[in-house]
Amino acid sequence: MTEPRTIGAALPRKEDFRLITGQGRYLDDIAVPNCLHAHFLRSPHAHARIVVIDCKEARAAEGVVAVVTGRELAEWTTPLRMAPPIEGLQPTECPTMPLDKARFIGDLVACIVATDRYLAEDAAELIEVSYEALEPVVDLKQALATDAPLVDDHLPSNLVARQSFSAGDPGSHFAEAEIVVTAEFRQARQTHAPIETRGCCALWDGGRRHLTIHIGSQVPHPFRTQLARRLRLTESQVTVLCPDIGGAFGQKIALYREELTVAALARQLGRPVRWREDRAENLIAASHAREDVARIRAAVDRDGRILALELEIAEDLGAYCFYPANYLARVVAMILTGPYRIDDYAFDVKVALTNKCGNGPMRAPMAITSWVMEGTIEAIARRLGLDPVEVRRLNMLQRTDLPFTMPSGLLVEDITPRETMEAALRIFDVAAFRERQVRDRIRGIHRGFGLCCVVESTTYGSAFYKAAGIPGSGHEAGWVKIEPSGAVNASVGLMASGQGYETTFAQVVADPLGIDPAEVHIHLGNTDTAPYGMGSRGARGGTAGGGVLLIAAQTMRDKVLTIAAALLGLNSSGELRLRGGRVERQLDGEWHAAGPSLADIAHVAYFDPLRLPPGLAPGLEAHCTYDPPPMTFSNATHLCEVRLDVATGHVIVERYLVVEDCGTVYNPAIVRGQQQGAIAMGISGVLLEEVVYDETGQNRSGSFADYLLATAVEIPPIEVVSQHTPSRQTPTGSKGMSEGGVMGAIGALPSAVNDALAPFGIVVDRQPLTPMYLRELLRDRSIGKRG
Repeated sequence: MTEPRTIGAALPRKEDFRLITGQGRYLDDIAVPNCLHAHFLRSPHAHARIVVIDCKEARAAEGVVAVVTGRELAEWTTPLRMAPPIEGLQPTECPTMPLDKARFIGDLVACIVATDRYLAEDAAELIEVSYEALEPVVDLKQALATDAPLVDDHLPSNLVARQSFSAGDPGSHFAEAEIVVTAEFRQARQTHAPIETRGCCALWDGGRRHLTIHIGSQVPHPFRTQLARRLRLTESQVTVLCPDIGGAFGQKIALYREELTVAALARQLGRPVRWREDRAENLIAASHAREDVARIRAAVDRDGRILALELEIAEDLGAYCFYPANYLARVVAMILTGPYRIDDYAFDVKVALTNKCGNGPMRAPMAITSWVMEGTIEAIARRLGLDPVEVRRLNMLQRTDLPFTMPSGLLVEDITPRETMEAALRIFDVAAFRERQVRDRIRGIHRGFGLCCVVESTTYGSAFYKAAGIPGSGHEAGWVKIEPSGAVNASVGLMASGQGYETTFAQVVADPLGIDPAEVHIHLGNTDTAPYGMGSRGARGGTAGGGVLLIAAQTMRDKVLTIAAALLGLNSSGELRLRGGRVERQLDGEWHAAGPSLADIAHVAYFDPLRLPPGLAPGLEAHCTYDPPPMTFSNATHLCEVRLDVATGHVIVERYLVVEDCGTVYNPAIVRGQQQGAIAMGISGVLLEEVVYDETGQNRSGSFADYLLATAVEIPPIEVVSQHTPSRQTPTGSKGMSEGGVMGAIGALPSAVNDALAPFGIVVDRQPLTPMYLRELLRDRSIGKRG
């Protein structure tokens, strides 16, 4: 008989009770007496010298306690130096607040602290700043020009990173190839737009010389380390407390300059200081993402087999480096080949600074990989007049190919790209769609079928960072404690921002201990009590966080059963197990609840240690760390059907199907929600989202009237079919899955729109696929003229 398991149960989310009843505790719910409020004056220029800042009237204004500029902050804090020893990467340094030059519209100029937020905003209007306007650098082409103005005056050029790589012998294949296919892909700049914008509240205890900061951070411990270092404090002098977070999507990883300024002011003024950005600030100055252009060359034979592949990718990083400049684009290049067997591969990565808001990771920062690789497959099929599904089949990794080492050196195993694709094609019934497509075209209705095969890079182990030359660690830490009463507490170094960790991690801990997950309490977001972990980023939470908690819980189980065996007079614990909060013993092939309860054993462990087996320490606590493989991968196949109105350029997504394989599933309801949310985010980005800068560097999308997000109207019902293969390389068998939905949508929708546009000989090569863009492509076509 199969033993009951809590891993894999579709339990309701524990955290939802407080969230849906309005009892969540977010940053603005934390009341701090005698608190001051900070507001930032921001540059109206994209590129300008700061000549003079006159703060006299502002300092004298009602309620104002302090007005500070970059000069004061330079004394109180250290600059952010980004200089990992990576070939091709320029070292950069970023002060807490600019001293002499603003680099983008929204850049910091001064900070006003007052007794009331609105008084601080009023006082900001009294500050007089004299600027010397400079020519702005507004796009990649201009940034990479030899005579371009310098965004960072300390660098020799705006090319902040360039790295090249080659595996195999792609050059000889291109020299000998009968057919070379080229394609280009442009992805627009986007931003994260969390429901809760950035904010923090800092308190300085002068007597203890200790800083406490309340902030919604995805990475509490790395945040604390950087904050302490830049304030010239030790980590023992800083506590980071994370309340509930209203969304993050990668925007709440870095230590931003505003947050550092608020912490420094709390210390200098000896009073609590808080800050909350408004939506306009978030859209223009928090963090952006994407904006890259990829060019592909593929050497192929007449059957469509890829013999060699070359990628050139350039990324617009914006004005400042809050991460190593090569990080995002290099990951794209390293995993580009995805589900396809390609041995000869080369890439060239360029990253440039421009006078725009700085870029950082956004959910699925490597998302363009699927669009580029799948778009390349379809470009090959168009060139050769082949079925793109057959070209995929020809080049796709088979089960017999695994494990397979990508040309970049990354190992993929336990993935099922061919299996998920065939299942998705069968469920979708492509033949029936094609018949309907032909009938509808006669009636002037243009439908398209889109396909995207995703291999999602998930958990990045320390070995990946080392091999890629990126500073950082991929390990995670956790602890599990069984208290004297038998209550179970657990903690991990991650912080939730909507993933359901309190539920899934309780299921992982409860499984080896044989208890109800409701009896496990998960503690997150307090750096004084949680173990030092690398936080929530990428899709590492389930694999790294769940993995380390399973190891800790298994350690506790083994100790509990060892104690139980001694109490029962047994030589070993081999015939014992934990179920329902008690020890069960196997007799004649049957399990009997004849042993002590978990509470009984905990009581002995804490209060009667002389009864413990020799050499066994009192208490029931396990502190563990886990460093995953260099990289784990999950996979999925996304199919969609769209209807294109050629008269208006409007795209309607009528059906969306995903067959996914993410390994062991902790909670299918939560996994389904993560998939659907990621797909919705991807659809929104493909169809609508674009941060637009004009030729002067002005952000023209600084409100939700201009930066458009998809709503329930644009998102169709999303069918999720699970077809899981556990990983043999992770403790739980999990492979991660929270970003693949974005990757799939970014690839599947252009595929479908190109299919709908096929009668007109049009191919989309940039996103978003707005009505204006599609009408521009159709304008010179006969159907477009009639429309």
